[in-house]
Amino acid sequence: MCGIVGVVGLEACSETILDSLKRLEYRGYDSSGIVIQSDGALQMNRAVGKLRNLSEMMREAPLDGQSGLGHTRWATHGGVSERNAHPHMAGDKVVIVHNGIIENHVALRVELEGKGHSFSSETDSEVLAHLFLEAFDNGLSAQQAGKEVMARIEGTFALAAMHADHPDMMIVARNASPLAVGLGEGASFIGSDAVALSHLTRDVIYLKDNDYAVIRPEGVEVFDAEGTPVNREVVIVAASQGVVDKGGYRHFMEKEIHEQPDAIAHTLAAMTGPEGKLSTPLAREDLAAIDGIVMLAAGTSHYAAMVARYWIESLARVPVSCEIASEYRYRNPVTGAFSCAVAISQSGESLDTLMAMRHAGEAGLRTIGLVNVPGSTIAREADMVMPTRAGPEIGVASTKAFTAQLTALVSFAVALAEAKGQISVARRDEIHAAIQGLPSMVGRTLGLFDDIRPLAHSLTAARSALYLGRDVLFPVALEGALKLKELSYIHAEGFASGEMKHGPIALIEEGLPVVALLAADEVMGKAASNLQEAAARGGRIILITEERAASTIDFAESVITVPNVDPLLAPVLLTVPVQILAYLTAFEKGTDVDQPRNLAKSVTVE
Repeated sequence: MCGIVGVVGLEACSETILDSLKRLEYRGYDSSGIVIQSDGALQMNRAVGKLRNLSEMMREAPLDGQSGLGHTRWATHGGVSERNAHPHMAGDKVVIVHNGIIENHVALRVELEGKGHSFSSETDSEVLAHLFLEAFDNGLSAQQAGKEVMARIEGTFALAAMHADHPDMMIVARNASPLAVGLGEGASFIGSDAVALSHLTRDVIYLKDNDYAVIRPEGVEVFDAEGTPVNREVVIVAASQGVVDKGGYRHFMEKEIHEQPDAIAHTLAAMTGPEGKLSTPLAREDLAAIDGIVMLAAGTSHYAAMVARYWIESLARVPVSCEIASEYRYRNPVTGAFSCAVAISQSGESLDTLMAMRHAGEAGLRTIGLVNVPGSTIAREADMVMPTRAGPEIGVASTKAFTAQLTALVSFAVALAEAKGQISVARRDEIHAAIQGLPSMVGRTLGLFDDIRPLAHSLTAARSALYLGRDVLFPVALEGALKLKELSYIHAEGFASGEMKHGPIALIEEGLPVVALLAADEVMGKAASNLQEAAARGGRIILITEERAASTIDFAESVITVPNVDPLLAPVLLTVPVQILAYLTAFEKGTDVDQPRNLAKSVTVE
């Protein structure tokens, strides 16, 4: 997750911005930059690599002023280079920083170039600078410019813009990517994480999706997407670091659910090559040499592996075995059919998974660690590493780490398929485009909290629940059941829909909640028939599906819809309402959401 910091109205602010960027280093980045507004001009330093490189540049070429922006970047659109680093400038007048993905950047770029705008980077973000420049050149006020740019862009974003001719003024906006505004004495601040502001102010405003704001030293004006002034609560954060870390949310889990657009976008960046195509950190020859894969994981990570099995076998035609890490080495497995083992762990320290990976390595398999912590034991010991970039996950029940794992795994499946000659360039690019749209779609899906809340309230009285999914959604059903039982302590089981008639249908009684996952894919009709069997026996069908598939079932008691998505990626998007349902049910019951009883975040014993 990239880092944004900004200051308005603070003398010699460049050191403050640099210090704030250092507080966000935990998020990871590959380049950084600072811009300062001074005497009607914009001065900028950018550097590739660690912040010490930017610090050295700042010593050699100091920037002096009382308003400015800083940014740390993970490359998504365009490779790692100084010209692609943020901030980005247009016409020597407007400068921006941006987290997220602007999905319609290609069309906007073509339009702007047709009007004479000249671009200097490969990024999607640079279109924002030119849009703001055009808005100001057309005589719009800061408030009008913010509304105009918000109306033009599609995707996920936390952004900030400054204009050389408007001293001590900044425009900011957010959609599905976090942004906080800090209020100080005679100065204002912004940060993509309130941790970056905790040493500067106690008073923080968390912008909501589709808010934009005009920041000045004396305060902030916040507007909704229609340009209507709105009031956002000022949260006192300095008294409790825990409140800062929760970003204004009630629980870490709620915050981490909302961080998924960023987690997906930045994990995708790790799985995108310099040429802007889906890739992996593995060399093509390493991928081509993979003839069979053993996936080793526990809990939620095991369900990510199960989803990946569908992807890898269907796209790359490489056989996959999904193993529960704690069982793998004790059953004396036969490994001759496999050449590679993938160990999946959020922390990279899960002892079951580590020991299983070691066992696979001793058996002669090449090992790949898919982890969220680069310096973890699994990352150090694996032959190769594929990172997720979800950022720290505090809640015991995994949310953003799971969808980040899925993002990495589908990218791996596509890259493997390409190396094996099993996928066309057109299909590869189609999948890449669909993945790039996921942060925005997940952001829209986060708007389902209010729709799901009454449903969660009704679930609190349930003694048990079933989760059903077919094909690639079967593992999501398992994950949904796990989330409900670990958070709310309601017994829940996940099943493949087609297995219902082979025994589990005996569990169905009048009023039993049956959470059904349905995608518009080739097994949709069969899955609908399975659900009809459950409904006929008194099951209370709670349907979670795509908009285009909602009409397939007319007997559901409740229907929750997500945006239409490529069937390949349905597991990622349909996971989000499943998480929200479990979270809100636990919240309604009053359980300890972030630290469920008997559970630990990282299991370091066998």
